[in-house]
Amino acid sequence: MDLRFTSDELAFRAEVRGFIAAALPEPLRTKAALGRPFSKDDVVAWTRILNAKGWAVPHWPVERGGTGWDPVRQYIFLDALQQSGAPQMLSFGVNMVGPVIIAFGNEAQKRRFLPRIANLDDWWCQGFSEPGAGSDLASLRTAARRDGGHYVVNGQKTWTTFAQHADWMFCLVRTDPAAKKQKGISFLLVDMRTPGITVRPIQTIDGGFEINEVFLDDVRVPVENLVGAENEGWDYAKFLLGNERTGIARVGQTKEWLRRIRRIAAQERDGEGTMLDNRRFRERLTAIEVELKALEMTLLRVVAGERKSERGKPDPVSSILKLKGSELQQATTELLLEVAGPHALPWQPQQEDGWNEPPIGPDWAATVAPSYFNHRKVSIYGGSNEIQRNIIAKAILGL
Repeated sequence: MDLRFTSDELAFRAEVRGFIAAALPEPLRTKAALGRPFSKDDVVAWTRILNAKGWAVPHWPVERGGTGWDPVRQYIFLDALQQSGAPQMLSFGVNMVGPVIIAFGNEAQKRRFLPRIANLDDWWCQGFSEPGAGSDLASLRTAARRDGGHYVVNGQKTWTTFAQHADWMFCLVRTDPAAKKQKGISFLLVDMRTPGITVRPIQTIDGGFEINEVFLDDVRVPVENLVGAENEGWDYAKFLLGNERTGIARVGQTKEWLRRIRRIAAQERDGEGTMLDNRRFRERLTAIEVELKALEMTLLRVVAGERKSERGKPDPVSSILKLKGSELQQATTELLLEVAGPHALPWQPQQEDGWNEPPIGPDWAATVAPSYFNHRKVSIYGGSNEIQRNIIAKAILGL
């Protein structure tokens, strides 16, 4: 298998990189260089720049706003976007609920929701995990009872990322309690402004509040917001999670982090030399780079095979991408923490509004420890790595 890009593909990569370099606003470029988190407004602004270019949903069908790019060009675009440090498109809309609506929704749902997802007019969150139903998602207990033209939903979702910003939530609910646990589940689109919804923030170990508990008490959801057929939501969820696990690999992002680490390590003193002169540090850095190259080759093989894949059926290799990609993200943030050394110890929330104190140490070090702690979660969300190993053993190795 020849994994080299053609001359046309290399020209396309240069075009994408040139556009991002010219169009990314300077304040966002500065945040990216310092490793500071992007706000909701930052993500919305950048998504709308991409949408004006026609690049916000490149993997969608052309008739739904997509670009018509083949899988290789889609990969090149995503890799360039991740390596640039620009805000990533809101995955919950673009990569999760959008493709589900395209594949399984009715025409009215497509007309109503898809243009607003592409322009980020609606901010989406994912109502999957529950207390006692995380990686074992089929054990969910949030119930939806049909009452005339509505479903009445009661239950609790947790670890709901960005629910505090969300206009809509795509939600798995149990509509047939008598069915086996993988059956009797339906896929609902829930307006977060509906009476009966309570969002309660959960503080994470990095000090942030990006995840939440969501309580649903007699929430009335119009039947027209059911995606596909009642009690078939588990199949739609598997379709969605296959897309999510592929995106979680974030190879381009890890490439950029490793370049950043090399650049900083070449400047930070370590004894009589720099950290990059330290043999053991270079060995660790090089080992991660080698593993990342192997992961990239695996990702390219998946990309090359996408044309032959069955519509709506996730490739089990996506579990390998999720597993190894999350491990490398964690290893990279750990290495950056080592470069920062004692400068990573103080709590320095200067990226927050109202903070006007000078940083302790270099600017880039202020967010290193929060980033390290925040990335402990990537081996859990999207299906824990333990679950991914089980999928790999069963679906790929046949054990």
